[in-house]
Amino acid sequence: MLVSLNWLKNYVDITDISPEELASKITKSGIEVDGIEYVAEKSEHVVVGYVVSCEKHPNADKLNLCQVDVGEEEPLQIICGAPNVAQGQKVAVAKPGAVLPNNFKIKRVKLRGVESNGMICSLQELGIEEKYVPKDVADGIYVFPKDVTVGESVEPLLNLNDAVLEFDLTPNRADCLSMLGVAYEVGAILNREVKLPSPNPKEGTEEAKDYIAVEVEAKEANPYYGAFVIRDVEIEQSPLWMRNYLIAAGIRPINNVVDITNYVLLEYGQPLHAFDYDKLGEKKIVVRHAKTNEKLVTLDEQERVLSQDHLVITDGKDPIALAGVMGGLSTEVTDTTKNVLLEAAYFDSSTVMKAVKSTGLYSDSSTRFTKGVDPNRVKEAGLRACELMGKYANATIAKGVVAYDALNREQKQVKVNVTEINKRLGTLLQPADVEDALQRLQFKFEKRSQEYLVYIPTRRGDISIFEDMLEEIARIYGYDKLPYTLPVGAGQAGGLTERQILIRKIKGIMEASGLMESRTYTLISENAANTLISPELTEANYVPIELALPMSEEHKYLRLSFLPEILRILTHNRARNEFDLGYYEIGKTFLTAESTLTKQPEERLRLAGAVTGNWVHHPWQQENKLVDFYVVKGILEKLFNYLNVAVVFKPCKHKDMHPGRTASLHLKGETIGFIGQLHPRLQKQFDLKETYVFDVDVEGLLEAYKNEPTYEEIPKYPSIGRDIAFVLDHTVLAAEVKQVIMDVGAPLVKHVSIFDVYEGEHLEAGKKSVAFHLVYQHPEKTLTDDEVQASYEQIIEAVKKKFNAYIRS
Repeated sequence: MLVSLNWLKNYVDITDISPEELASKITKSGIEVDGIEYVAEKSEHVVVGYVVSCEKHPNADKLNLCQVDVGEEEPLQIICGAPNVAQGQKVAVAKPGAVLPNNFKIKRVKLRGVESNGMICSLQELGIEEKYVPKDVADGIYVFPKDVTVGESVEPLLNLNDAVLEFDLTPNRADCLSMLGVAYEVGAILNREVKLPSPNPKEGTEEAKDYIAVEVEAKEANPYYGAFVIRDVEIEQSPLWMRNYLIAAGIRPINNVVDITNYVLLEYGQPLHAFDYDKLGEKKIVVRHAKTNEKLVTLDEQERVLSQDHLVITDGKDPIALAGVMGGLSTEVTDTTKNVLLEAAYFDSSTVMKAVKSTGLYSDSSTRFTKGVDPNRVKEAGLRACELMGKYANATIAKGVVAYDALNREQKQVKVNVTEINKRLGTLLQPADVEDALQRLQFKFEKRSQEYLVYIPTRRGDISIFEDMLEEIARIYGYDKLPYTLPVGAGQAGGLTERQILIRKIKGIMEASGLMESRTYTLISENAANTLISPELTEANYVPIELALPMSEEHKYLRLSFLPEILRILTHNRARNEFDLGYYEIGKTFLTAESTLTKQPEERLRLAGAVTGNWVHHPWQQENKLVDFYVVKGILEKLFNYLNVAVVFKPCKHKDMHPGRTASLHLKGETIGFIGQLHPRLQKQFDLKETYVFDVDVEGLLEAYKNEPTYEEIPKYPSIGRDIAFVLDHTVLAAEVKQVIMDVGAPLVKHVSIFDVYEGEHLEAGKKSVAFHLVYQHPEKTLTDDEVQASYEQIIEAVKKKFNAYIRS
């Protein structure tokens, strides 16, 4: 909303306050002023001149030699090239020595051998933007009305000394989409009287009802429709002051009828529309919903195909306007218009919004209807326009208004308690302070002890509950006067829960291992929703949850796995020549086994990641190691060791994973995820090289985690290492052999690791050799060779017996 301060001065006295100071006060009260702009830069020595004579330049066909009276003893001789300059005009003249915007100085010069003493100016040369200049003077000089005085400064005449405030209004403050609303606001802030117009059009002898009838079929969408009949209008320029105000508000003047409707729109915040009465097919207005595929050519000369969601104004037969949005071309007011039908109506905001969205026709009128207009100003705005047309279009106003009226004009009532106000604001306001705020806002009220019953004016549709009134009282009292208080307990430091600490630690382990955190969409496509699902989720028959109203096909399902989106990130980076990549994500998945939801899905926290490319790459040392299964397995083992949970890796098959390089994760006999290499089919689909992924149920890990502090004394005695290689069947898992060694060798065997696996020459078909390194240590003494040997032999016998193995020689 652009607010002209010269226009605002008509309603509230702001002569003693600068634009900057006023803007600051308005901003502090809750409405942000985005900026201050001046209509034009200050000009000097520019006055009204009278063109005494205008003749062709003796040495130039396109120049005119003018004698211009500027109120001095002698007229000025000025050469002018404007095509519309003529004898008898009153024009803006920059005298020699004048300074125009952009520091353009006017001097005495010779043009084609003839002296010129000044310049006859256009509005653009005086600093007004091209888009606001009336079309009839866009290509020439500006011509004043006859009633201006020769020699007076043009600055006040053309409103060049005006400042314009730009309001950044929140959606609830529709009341300030009008000059009267702004006047109420400024009057409350400055505690000054607000002077309102009191329209009283001079009516003729004829009755409006004799010329037009009004019928409303769509009563809910149009509770009020008023039709005013204005006869014998004279289409011409609107008065200078009105054009100035419209230009300051960002609207180009057109003619007196159109300008008056725009002026009242800005003054009252009530959209109006003028129809050429003589172009109506029938002398009847019918407001109804459009018929399917009904057509209307709007004022922008575009044909609109309508639907039943649209509300239209008809002449009893055909649509002549899209209600609240734009008028029709067939009844446009033109220079030949003689009789006008003026519409002042109240349209339902949601109905107008539907029309705006379907047509893309955003306008000042539709903006105000969608945000809400004051029901008590609808008819008054029509009367104001009639008054102005009678005065400035020399029109005759027919008696009365022909209206359909089912509009609710009741005022809302809100109870305000002083004690509760102070409790909420932390203030010590007295009843007198509250009464002062209400009086400045011009809200009527009844006092009942410490409580007030406040009657909310219909112009303030944003106020309906106590909290709304609390805000009004606080901002009028002054936000900067509210005491500085801290909430109880504000001095106490906050803390993280154990769950939050563990989640952060998990992230830290992932990042310390070389992975970067990703954040992917919770909503995914149908194809991604059924890809790389963890085995335990598949076994439990969990299905992807489809949204009822998805934003797009790519965001149609709630995820069961992060991996498809993480793979998409890998693909995106590889396409930009980044090949060594590792990402992880921790977040929620959404689980349900119901094809049709009857309750909220279960939300479970999971951890997933994907790694591809080089894991180690040191060109100088000529060292290069690609990511493999064991790199990713090591990352997870580091996590499980920190949480002190015994997770077992078991080979498994998965439709989206490599058939020989995939393992499921098991905790206390339950599957909690999987790890392995992507299936070559998926790698090709995502345009990836060898890529390894993992997916873990974090909720299961956190449930198994026990925060039990333990202490193990640092050994004082040396350890002893032994190596042993078993020849096993190819199907025997090394992890099972390792577990037997740990169980039989306890408590002397402290650590077991696998350091070699061999298959091939010198071994039978279907056999493999697995070599283990054992570390023996006693906490209270140095072990003897006999003690170690005895344990060593027990281990050999146990492994031979359980796995039908033998020692490799």
